[in-house]
Amino acid sequence: MKLDNVYEEKVYAGVLGKIIGVYLGRPFEGWTYDRIMSELGPINYYVHDKLKVPLIVTDDDITGTFTFIRALNDYNYNYNITSRQIGQTWLNNIIEKETILWWGGVGNSTEHTAYQNLINGIPAPESGSIKKNGKVIAEQIGAQIFIDGWAMVCPGDPEKAIDLAGRAAKVSHDGEAVFGAQIIAALESLAFIENDINKLLNVSKKLIPNSSTIYKLINDIQDWHAGNSDWKRAREKIQDKYGYDKFLGNCHMVPNHALIIMSLLYGEDNFQKSLMIVNTAGWDTDCNSGNVGCILGIKNGLQGIDSGPDWRSPVADRLYLPTANGGQSTTDAVTETYKLIKIAKLMNHQKFEAPKTGYRYHFEMPGSLQGFKVDLTSKNNQLTYIKNVEGHSKSGKRSLQITYDHLSNGVDSKVYVDTFIPKEIHELEGHARNVFFHYNLYTCSNIYSGQIIKAKIIADKNNKQNIFCNLYIRCYSKADKLISIESEKKLIKVNSINDFSWKLPGTNGDIISQIGLRISSSENSQGKIYLDYLGWEDEPKVSFFKPNHVVPFQRGQPSNKIKNSEMWRNNWVKATDHWDIHWKEAFHISNNNGRGMIITGTNDWKNYTVSSKITFHLMTSGGIAARVQGLRRYYSLEASKQNKIRLVKMLEKIDILEEKDFAIQLHKEYLFSLSVKDNFIRGLVDGILILEYNDDSNMFQTGGIGLVIENGTLSTNEILVN
Repeated sequence: MKLDNVYEEKVYAGVLGKIIGVYLGRPFEGWTYDRIMSELGPINYYVHDKLKVPLIVTDDDITGTFTFIRALNDYNYNYNITSRQIGQTWLNNIIEKETILWWGGVGNSTEHTAYQNLINGIPAPESGSIKKNGKVIAEQIGAQIFIDGWAMVCPGDPEKAIDLAGRAAKVSHDGEAVFGAQIIAALESLAFIENDINKLLNVSKKLIPNSSTIYKLINDIQDWHAGNSDWKRAREKIQDKYGYDKFLGNCHMVPNHALIIMSLLYGEDNFQKSLMIVNTAGWDTDCNSGNVGCILGIKNGLQGIDSGPDWRSPVADRLYLPTANGGQSTTDAVTETYKLIKIAKLMNHQKFEAPKTGYRYHFEMPGSLQGFKVDLTSKNNQLTYIKNVEGHSKSGKRSLQITYDHLSNGVDSKVYVDTFIPKEIHELEGHARNVFFHYNLYTCSNIYSGQIIKAKIIADKNNKQNIFCNLYIRCYSKADKLISIESEKKLIKVNSINDFSWKLPGTNGDIISQIGLRISSSENSQGKIYLDYLGWEDEPKVSFFKPNHVVPFQRGQPSNKIKNSEMWRNNWVKATDHWDIHWKEAFHISNNNGRGMIITGTNDWKNYTVSSKITFHLMTSGGIAARVQGLRRYYSLEASKQNKIRLVKMLEKIDILEEKDFAIQLHKEYLFSLSVKDNFIRGLVDGILILEYNDDSNMFQTGGIGLVIENGTLSTNEILVN
């Protein structure tokens, strides 16, 4: 298949189908058919409100799908990537007992078992093999829920898709679980070019052994469907022959795969009906629903999703990918779509050009909102509406239309997008909070002081009045209340094109959580403007420290009555054993065994210097890191207990680029500075150049910052980036 606009839109529909399916099935994950019918009835639409839980949640099905495919980025878009290399991407992104996986214990959770093998030096594919873990553990469901991305980078080439999918699945699974994952990958790859469900199944099943249970299962359900149009009867047959009671383990692949095949055959090629069937049937609903949504999203495109109820507006493209790479955690379906498109094109040696020269919010996919929403915190915005429309773009095909009405003095319209943990998530309580944080949300803000916000706004030619617009950010400040910082107003004339450029000021240590656009007028105004794009440029000039409004811990005094600020700390990915609030230093981190890190920033950062006055309390090694792309991809300037200063490149393992003797004293403060400019790396201590290195081999070009500590403790009050 050509990697053209048709392909790109189908990828977007596949990504949307995946996340819609997961969000639909997540609130009642694990329920039986009988319980679903008794308490909810047929699942024709979202039911999160009935169960008083959020719709947009962190979920392993989504995070694993769009994280593990990063292996192709990590290893130069090489189709011949190995299972061992994909396993390294697991280790780079997963924070033990915190992110992506179900941490149910070795011998209970397939993925936890495989991860422990990887950590212990057992490489993939042995890490997920039947030989190592046993048949029961190796054949649970996880392989197929993480597999969709590998298919979407192989459109119309099912052999290539199942080859890649097999290598990815074998990091954690084996046997029937791998076959099931390969069937999903083949179906999705074929769905780019073939419309008939039976043809998809007939071609796909021939790509796995005909002696496998998955192959026989597909044959059985096809036979049942040929003589019976009642999906409920088919479900009974599946339960009788392939039900949970026929297989050991917590959540076996085979029963759930059967429900996917059933919903595809009985769903009559209808997105809503197919999702209704697979969700109402029960068992691992979010996993099964996500795969079905992705398959049909690819096959029938956006029009297939949009032909039923409004699935898209409540989602607005939003998703979270909490990993060690926190700068990629708060994201959206369009952003993840173009990452897949980039992989596919570069893997096929084609040129990739990001829409609108790479600005983050470009709205180039039909109907996309990229997480934008109307600010409804006051009654002033009730007559503000947003939608994606064709045209009104100078460098693309689409834009975000903002319709406003009855503006006047003190009555403005605001639209915004979250760049960090949304306020409504931070304020969740009780059961709703427990559901959302079942998988922890590790994320860093997408934007920082010193960066330049760029936007283009086009005023409609039919507007009657001129208006004013300005950009704004909102930050978590005292007691984690949001405060606003605004740019200067700009006059927006009727039928005009307006460029905005705003260098973000300092925020006094507060974390930016939203970027927004405010529309105002001194007279009664109504009309439309179009946001062509919004993004940011340049490296930050930012200082990370404990904000002055944070109430210090006082030994012996009650702390439970203080509503203190937490979000400045939550902007750091914590991959270390201890970072307690009780110490006077802002950053006082310890790792008990091996290397630990805290990480912030984004993959946009390229050339900068990170500096900090560090005190070592005990350590094997420790220091500061730059261009951090996870736990196993970064540069660092470290001191070691062997009285060495060293430049380190962590690429799967520690590589000491340069080192020199340097007598390190514990409990003494040292100013560490690590500079990265293109491929030139420099390390300074107390302002003196100690080490420098020119990295011409697999250089890390971008990434955030971090503190590294191995077997001990370090502390600092401030970390500067400039």
